[in-house]
Amino acid sequence: MRVIIPKRISTAVLNALKAGVVPRIGLEYLAVGRKREIETVLQDLEDLSAGAGAFRFIVGTYGSGKSFFLQALRNYAMDRDFVVADADLSPEKRFSGSAGQGLETYRELMQRLSTKLRPEGGALEAMLQKWIGGIQQELRDSGGDVSPAGVEWKMFQLVSTMEDFAHGFDFARVVSAYYRAFLQGDDEKKRSAVRWLRGEYAARTEARAALGTGEIITDENWYDYVKLFAVFSAKIGYRGLLLFVDECVNLYKISNRQSRENNYEKLLSLFNDVMQGRAGHLGMYVGGTPQFVEDSRRGLYSYAALKSRLSENRFARQGYPDFTGPILRLARLTHEEIFVLLERITEIHAQHYDWTPPLGEEELTAFMELVLGSPGAAEFITPREITRDFLGLLNLLKDDGDADFYRVIKGGDFAFRGKKDSDDDLYAEFEF
Repeated sequence: MRVIIPKRISTAVLNALKAGVVPRIGLEYLAVGRKREIETVLQDLEDLSAGAGAFRFIVGTYGSGKSFFLQALRNYAMDRDFVVADADLSPEKRFSGSAGQGLETYRELMQRLSTKLRPEGGALEAMLQKWIGGIQQELRDSGGDVSPAGVEWKMFQLVSTMEDFAHGFDFARVVSAYYRAFLQGDDEKKRSAVRWLRGEYAARTEARAALGTGEIITDENWYDYVKLFAVFSAKIGYRGLLLFVDECVNLYKISNRQSRENNYEKLLSLFNDVMQGRAGHLGMYVGGTPQFVEDSRRGLYSYAALKSRLSENRFARQGYPDFTGPILRLARLTHEEIFVLLERITEIHAQHYDWTPPLGEEELTAFMELVLGSPGAAEFITPREITRDFLGLLNLLKDDGDADFYRVIKGGDFAFRGKKDSDDDLYAEFEF
């Protein structure tokens, strides 16, 4: 049965693939393979719903599909009533830093906070308002006190349970301040509360003047508030909070050893906290290359405490991967999976432009033989490069109805161009 793809989604998918970036929507129409990896994460989601935590390193070589996989997990979890947030690390955004880089990562995550109803981010205030509306409806259904005082008391019962957590008292105070501002129609106070929750106050005096709390979110305590958000999300009706942090190779690239090790130490503390059960309803998925993990000079394995925790099952062998450990390794897509991917792109393109591409199994096989048959292509060419060339071919065939497929590919520049000039260039490229 042919699946009808909405025009809005097909537009986003084709534009993203053409630009060499991961689509934010429509990934379900492209996803191929990864059955065991997906089953592993599905079990994580069940554990998170029950109040546990999960921490995974998603590891794969350049072109193995880490970014695509993380984005697919994000969308999958969001559709199942998890709150999700994602961020890419950079020189300005790390887990720790003397210039507030950890806080910048937190701010990025809060800006990209997403739910099923707000999939594009900015969901924080919508979550608060949904919670208020849910309490009002619950009180109406049960015949309770739906007055402002009654609703505030119900809210207080919930947020007061969070005061046992680190910084829970100030978190509860700000959430309560938001509700009072909501009742009074005080938009300025509401904005102040949301700013505080997003970590946008730089001075305690400013926060005290606006909200009556002398505490602010900083580079040192931002993770405590992530844990609070995870618990809060579960208490107000969601299944938990998932964070997706990609481009962790930027930690590997830090030239200053002390700064690099400070980030690894922070990452270790997050890992320990989640794995020891001190962070309920929180899942963290961190994407990186094997070099980022295994390099004994600059990678995670250069930090002894992390190496001892991340070393894999010594009985695992090639072809028998261990999916129970903290590292989830992604193999490169097989030729069969790439073939299926090209079939799906062809179908999306055909629906979007309402035409019939003159491509069957024979033509797709010929295209793959061309792009994968060059020396070095099997090791270095990525699905990103393949899909961009393939979309270019589809567009050419669509625009010129007289174009012959075989004549085009024999005269076109679709062959692999060779190894990148440097490892930095490799890391700078998009990872499908």
